[in-house]
Amino acid sequence: MCNDYEQHIAWADYCKLMEALDLGVPTQQSELDLPQSDDVKVNDLGPVMRAAGNAIELAAMRFGLPPTGPRGGPVFNFRSEGRRFDKSHRCLIPASAFFEFTGKKYPKAKHRFTLSDAPFMAIAGLWREGKDDQPPAFTMLTTEPGQDVAPYHDRQVAVLRPEDWGAWIYLTAPESDLLRPLPRDSLSVETIRPASD
Repeated sequence: MCNDYEQHIAWADYCKLMEALDLGVPTQQSELDLPQSDDVKVNDLGPVMRAAGNAIELAAMRFGLPPTGPRGGPVFNFRSEGRRFDKSHRCLIPASAFFEFTGKKYPKAKHRFTLSDAPFMAIAGLWREGKDDQPPAFTMLTTEPGQDVAPYHDRQVAVLRPEDWGAWIYLTAPESDLLRPLPRDSLSVETIRPASD
């Protein structure tokens, strides 16, 4: 599943899209709150979008919720089907792309997925406050794969179209209407590293 994503989002594009969506950007935020990264991996810090009064703020959080048991690892993907999230802290993970990997031998083939008709995407997520001196943490929600992802993986992250971002943050639409695969050709894919021989 998705344990790696890219964040190359221009601050001007972010602000323009948030304004067009009437979601607002807190005045104290700047491009420093949206750092650029080729690879945000599990346990890395990355910005997430969450409700802050009448605006959506960017907050730095760790990718992967803490393990629930003594032997588990971070929970970086969380299955969405059949669940309700009205009592959860919902967030969006802004990304310019997410990656999927195929093959059995390392290094595996690496495939880059982007949203076809928007400058960047947002992945539906959940976040939790950190304990002790730990920062807050987030996980990505997953769904059945759409036709663009199915040839590469049997699950996919729940990518939301910009017009659905507010509905997810404020949960003004049913989860089942939001957390579903996008139609064919919504995502563009390129193989950026072929499989090893």
